Amino acid sequence: QVRDRLKQQVVEMKEKFPGFRPGLAILQVGNRDDSNLYINMKLKAAAEIGISANHIKLPNTATEADVLKCIASLNGDPAVHGFIVQLPLDSDKPINTERITNAVAPEKDVDGLSSINAGKLSRGDLGDCFIPCTPKGCMELIRQTGVQVAGKRAVVVGRSKIVGAPMHDLLLWNNATVTTCHSKTSTLAEEVGKADILVVAAGKAEMVKGEWIKPGAIVIDCGINHVPDSTKASGKRVVGDVAYSTAKEKASFITPVPGGVGPMTVAMLMQSTVESAQRFLEKFQPGKWTIQYNQLTLKVPVPSDIEISQSCIPKPIDQVAREVGLSPDEVELYGQTKAKVHLSALKRLKNQPDGKYVVVTGITPTPLGEGKSTTTVGLVQALGAHLHQNVFACVRQPSQGPTFGIKGGAAGGGYCQVVPMDEFNLHLTGDIHAITAANNLVAAAIDARMFHELTQSDQALYNRLVPSVSGVRKFSDIQIRRLQKLGINKTDPMALTKEEVNSFVRLDIDPSSITWQRVLDTNDRFLRKITIGQSPTEKGFSRTAQFDITVSSEIMAVLALTDGLDDMKKRLGRMVVASSKKGQPITADDLGVTGAVAVLMKDAVKPNLMQTLEGTPVFVHAGPFANIAHGNSSVLADKIALKLVGKDGFVVTEAGFGADIGMEKFFNIKCRYSGLRPHVVVLVATVRALKMHGGGPTVTAGVPLPKEYTEENLQLLAKGCSNLNKQIQNAHMFGVPVVVAVNAFKTDTKAELALVVQQAKQAGAFDAVECTHWAEGGKGALALAQAVQRASQTPSNFRFLYNVELPLVDKIRLIAQQIYGARDIELLPEAQEKVALYTKQGFGNLPICMAKTHLSLSHDPEQKGAPTGFILPIRDIRASVGAGFLYPLVGTMSTMPGLPTRPCFYDIDLDPVSGGVNGLF
Repeated sequence: QVRDRLKQQVVEMKEKFPGFRPGLAILQVGNRDDSNLYINMKLKAAAEIGISANHIKLPNTATEADVLKCIASLNGDPAVHGFIVQLPLDSDKPINTERITNAVAPEKDVDGLSSINAGKLSRGDLGDCFIPCTPKGCMELIRQTGVQVAGKRAVVVGRSKIVGAPMHDLLLWNNATVTTCHSKTSTLAEEVGKADILVVAAGKAEMVKGEWIKPGAIVIDCGINHVPDSTKASGKRVVGDVAYSTAKEKASFITPVPGGVGPMTVAMLMQSTVESAQRFLEKFQPGKWTIQYNQLTLKVPVPSDIEISQSCIPKPIDQVAREVGLSPDEVELYGQTKAKVHLSALKRLKNQPDGKYVVVTGITPTPLGEGKSTTTVGLVQALGAHLHQNVFACVRQPSQGPTFGIKGGAAGGGYCQVVPMDEFNLHLTGDIHAITAANNLVAAAIDARMFHELTQSDQALYNRLVPSVSGVRKFSDIQIRRLQKLGINKTDPMALTKEEVNSFVRLDIDPSSITWQRVLDTNDRFLRKITIGQSPTEKGFSRTAQFDITVSSEIMAVLALTDGLDDMKKRLGRMVVASSKKGQPITADDLGVTGAVAVLMKDAVKPNLMQTLEGTPVFVHAGPFANIAHGNSSVLADKIALKLVGKDGFVVTEAGFGADIGMEKFFNIKCRYSGLRPHVVVLVATVRALKMHGGGPTVTAGVPLPKEYTEENLQLLAKGCSNLNKQIQNAHMFGVPVVVAVNAFKTDTKAELALVVQQAKQAGAFDAVECTHWAEGGKGALALAQAVQRASQTPSNFRFLYNVELPLVDKIRLIAQQIYGARDIELLPEAQEKVALYTKQGFGNLPICMAKTHLSLSHDPEQKGAPTGFILPIRDIRASVGAGFLYPLVGTMSTMPGLPTRPCFYDIDLDPVSGGVNGLF
């Protein structure tokens, strides 16, 4: 009956949570025959019920440390819900059994042997503990008799931790009057004779005689003993602790041995495992977050960002992880306020439905930015802390270049920040440093390979690339891939012909074709163009090169678009760094560097978990530039977050720069590769930026705003709304509803804000709302959050702007005409050459990632509003083949910004008292 009931419960679990199975782990030390027999019974029962059972067997040479290490691993495995250590431990080494049983996590201790579970049982907390399986089975047998336990006199013979002591507690808390007898009880027969319920677990063959038993008593015999029997082939038979033949004449119910308590013990083990799995689902089920939000103490005037951030006491990050349904083994702590999340979480949650996907973008901004990050954080604080929805923000990690340059940090601002903002804006968990190291390893490999090819013969190169070790040459895996690429299907290094050796060892890189640059995460204008190889040791092989900023590295774009370690490694291997003198693409795989780069990136691929000021969770992961790359945070972070929030929750991510750049790339590149489909676009607009588009004076960072921006001017504002209208239209081209967030500044008047709302609705926005989240936190974005909720319920007829199979030039033209408003495009000679080259090399079917100014819809940053009829000049086209896109260069741009006269670092310092960070980010 128990097994049938459990089988049905497991079926129901699987129906409700597809792909889920209760998991049982059995850890055995040694190879005892009796243990093997019991384990096989448990494995058979688990298979019958539908439980996934895993038998882990350690040798009898295992030490206590070996066993504890295995237990720690099983404790952290989310697929294991029940976990038992098979006793006795059959090891040649001394092992403390008590220490071993107490090492099992109490919530997985389905044997109920840990001190915590035993303590809860002795206190009567029966609903919050696991009960040892034999007493639990005995109790079930007693219930099956139909006899009421309450008020009965019960006697337990035996006081072991496994049966006797917990049986006493169990009967006591079921309201029986309980006496425990043991080897020192002098009046055993007399005590047994008083029992309405008798449970015997003494381990002594037939010690309880039939004549001792009270007529009509219930007798549960837990003993298993072997006595001589010449009639049996083995020479012995199994008997219990009760003389069965005489006891059954007096008892109303009695369990036989074998076949009585034993099968019930196994059934109870299965029941406890199923119960543990049910508890796990309740605790970690997406859609059922129990989260503690932080209460903001708002001040007027609003203090500096760093003051607000440091006044907040963040929750311990492991608490945030638990609140959102991450298990301990899926979280790697980096101090108290940030953690990395393992990709195993995505595998565990793969069958869960996704939540609602929201992208925050903006109108064409001023150089000051219009508050997309602040709005992203404000929206999730409103949805989470105020509307109590499951919600995740997914944002990019900022570069230290802008942080120490002119822009400052990117953690949001005011009362809408990711905290601690100093950690967010600086090293975080080192992902950008890992990219710097990986990128520069590739750069070093390019120049080293050219140097060695120029200074060595084919055979000398071959001897070094495939060295003889103890007289044996062997190709590495990456060299086998290069041979296959060359059409050489040989695995024996000695079998290559001279021509094949030449093809294998010579990449024959054309120095003028090298597109891979060195990087660093600092704004250093004097590294925009450099000469390398000037040391005498390089034998005169110098060339002109440059440094870019780290976040412009293709490796950053790969990180942002990958969906896992294997995919990342393939993308890294496909990265094209140059062409050969015959025009063939040279990849990281050809250089032999793919595996090493993947090793440097193995931790960076894990998303970083942080929180907002109001305690809602945030993934901070990847930070590709929004011009030469796609300007969005990682696919992996979005995918994990969408599973964690559940089908009714929200994931809010941000696309860099204006909608014509970041949003277009979010749809055409990120969503194309991820397979995710957005539900809502939030378009951030400000009165300031719209006045600029209406013809207002130039806005310059670090310079006070002209009066046109601080005084009411409805005419200027209305004219500038052409940019807002165009960006709404751009979002509609992808079939997604748009909610306009009017980010209010203190200098904006009510009439100006009302005009923007009106214009947005007339342009076709689903809704448009005024937001004051910078000054009020989530409360100031409540109307926005409610509008997003409503918009997410409407149909999203998402579609891409173009088919990737279109010719390369046609895709560029479509973006220029449809998104920017251009009349046509003009390919300059270098761009024309690249169209031919990339089409020939097979890269023409990649998506397009336009690299243009973010300060205008056109290529000219001085053209504001919504210009039309212009010709968009394409001066060059470059390939990020590993990331998976081509990026045309529009106009003139630099990927390495310079420091301004007064950089942000003038205002940053260590606090002399706390040792923390002071200053403005």
